[in-house]
Amino acid sequence: MTDMTTPAAVIVDATAYAQAVEDAVKASAAYYADGTSPLDDETYDRFVRGIAAWEADHPDEVLPDSPTGKVAGGSVEGDVPHTVAMLSLDNVFSPEEFTAWTSSLARRIGHDVACFSVEPKLDGLAIAARYTRGHLDRLITRGDGTAGEDVSHAIGTIEGLPRELAEPVTVEVRGEVLMTTAQFEHANEVRTVHGGQPFANPRGAAAGTLRARERAYTVPMTFFGYGLLPRPDTEPELAGRLGELAHSDLMARAVGLGVNTTATTAVPGITVATVDQVLARVQEIAVLRAELPFGIDGIVIKADRAADQQAAGSGSRAPRWAIAYKLPAVEKITRLLQVEWNVGRTGIIAPRAVLEPVTIDGATITYATLHNPADITRRDLRLGDHVMVHRAGDVIPRIEAPVASLRTGEEQAIVFPEVCPRCGSAIDTSEQRWRCTNGRNCHLVAALSYAAGRDQLDIEGLGHTRVVQLVETGLVADLADLFTLTRDQLLGLERMGATSTDNLLAALGTAKDQPLSRVLCALGVRGTGRSMSRRIARYFATMDHVRAADAETMQQVEGIGPEKAPSIVAELAELTPLIDKLATAGVNMTEPGATPPAVATTDAADDC
Repeated sequence: MTDMTTPAAVIVDATAYAQAVEDAVKASAAYYADGTSPLDDETYDRFVRGIAAWEADHPDEVLPDSPTGKVAGGSVEGDVPHTVAMLSLDNVFSPEEFTAWTSSLARRIGHDVACFSVEPKLDGLAIAARYTRGHLDRLITRGDGTAGEDVSHAIGTIEGLPRELAEPVTVEVRGEVLMTTAQFEHANEVRTVHGGQPFANPRGAAAGTLRARERAYTVPMTFFGYGLLPRPDTEPELAGRLGELAHSDLMARAVGLGVNTTATTAVPGITVATVDQVLARVQEIAVLRAELPFGIDGIVIKADRAADQQAAGSGSRAPRWAIAYKLPAVEKITRLLQVEWNVGRTGIIAPRAVLEPVTIDGATITYATLHNPADITRRDLRLGDHVMVHRAGDVIPRIEAPVASLRTGEEQAIVFPEVCPRCGSAIDTSEQRWRCTNGRNCHLVAALSYAAGRDQLDIEGLGHTRVVQLVETGLVADLADLFTLTRDQLLGLERMGATSTDNLLAALGTAKDQPLSRVLCALGVRGTGRSMSRRIARYFATMDHVRAADAETMQQVEGIGPEKAPSIVAELAELTPLIDKLATAGVNMTEPGATPPAVATTDAADDC
C-alpha cells in the first residue's frame, strides 16, 4: 500500500509555533464557518502535525488556542448544548501509524479488537438531527463539541434526512451534510445567477448553504448518517437497546428508520476482523474514490462493539476507539497564471488553465481543464486568482472556483479569442462550446490521426508524421481522400519506399472493411465515442438508417438523451458530403450481424 503520510511542518522556535497556531486557528474558523479557508486540507494537516510535534517537545509552552486540544470546528461558536459531546477524530496517514493505533487501543481495552467497522470519511459538515417521537424538530452543528449552532431552518432542504422517521422514536441521528458533485455544480450556477461568488469546493458550498437564512433561493444538499444515539427523554427500554448495539447494528437500525447512510453507495460501511482486512478496505476505497459522486477525504475505522468503545473511552477532543485514516489530498490551492486556447480535432476551441505547479496525490499539476468560455464566466475566474484545483485518480484536473477571499485587486480579466487561434477563421459561439467555423478542416491532422487510431479504423502505418506529410503535400483534404490514394502518389513522398507504400495501401484496404461502428467512431461525432458508436451502429445497422434518424429516433439508442440526440443528428447532417465520399470510395457502411429497426408501414387494404 502506498504511504500516505502527510509530513509535519517544521517549527523551529516559539515564535514560529505561535504563528502556526494563529494561522491554523484562523484557517479552521473560516473552514468550519463557510469553507473559505486560505489553506487546503493537506497544508492544514501539516500545520497541525507540526504544532503537535513542537508541543510534544515543549509541553510547558502549549498555547490555550492550539488546535491540537480542540474538537474540529472548535473556533465556531454555538449556543445549543449537545446532550453527548460531539467529538471529532484523530488522524493517521499510513499503515504503520494505523497499526500503532490498533496496538494502543488493544492495550487500553485489554485485548485485541475483534471487529472493526470501516466506512468512508465524508467531506461534509457534521450535524446532529434531533427527532422527537419520530418528528425532526432540530438541527445543530458540531460547534466546539459541547454546543453547536441551531440550523433548524434547513429542515426540509436536505436529502436523506426525513422529516418523519419510520417509527415514532425519540433519538438523535448524527452525520454529515454535504453536496454531491452534481449538487455543487447546480449550487454554483444558482449562486452566480443571483450575483454571488461561486463556492470554492463542495464542502464550502454545504457549510455556507446550511447556515444561510435569508437567501432568495435554496439548493439541495445530502445527508449521510454515521451515528444513532438516545436522547435524555428517550424511552428507557429503547435507550438501553441502543446503548448495547454495535456500531454496524446502529447503522442498520438508522436505515430501517429511513435515514440515509453509506449503505447504498459504492463504498458501503463494512465490518472486518483484522488489521490487514482494514488496510485492504482502505485501499479499495482509495481506488474507488475518483468514481464517487461525492467527496471523501479518508476512511473512518471504529471498534464496532459497544463494549470495546466503552472500555476505550474518549478524550476531550476525540474518542479513543475510532480513527480517521486520511487519504492524500485531491484539492490544493494554487494560482491561475494563463489561459491557453486549443483547437481540437472537430474544431472545438477549448480553454486550458496554466497553473503555478502544485503536487496533488503524487502528481505535479501544471494544467487544468476549464471546459468552455461560459464556465470561465460563471466561475468568475481571473488571471492571477488563487484557485482550488481538484484531481482524483486519473481524472483530468479541474478548477473548482477562485478563492475570492485571497484576491488582492491585481487580478486581470481573462480575454476570450475573437477569431480561431489556430487558423484565424470566425468562431461559432452559438453553443457553450465554441467552435471554429472551419470545423474538422481547421485541425485536419488531429482529425485524421484520430480516425486512423486503434479504436477507430486501425490503419497501421498511418502515424502522426505520415498524416502531416499527406496533408502538407495536398494529397489529403479529408478522411475520404485517404481511400483514393494511389501507389504512385505515395511513392512520390519523401522516405516512402515500395514496401512502406504497399503496406499502407493494404492497411487502407483493410480499413475499408471495418464495421460501421468503427467508421462512426472515426468520424468523431461530438458526444460519441467507441462505446456510443457501437450502440448506434448496432441499433440502426446501416449508415442510411443512422442518417435518416431524427432526434426522437436517436433517443432510442441506450445512453442518448434529449440533450445529446439533436446535436448528434445535426452533426451527422453536416457530415453528409464526407460520408457520401467515403461510401463512394468503397468504405463499408453496415454493421455485421445487426438488424435495422422495424419501420412502421401502412397497409393500403386496411385503409378501406
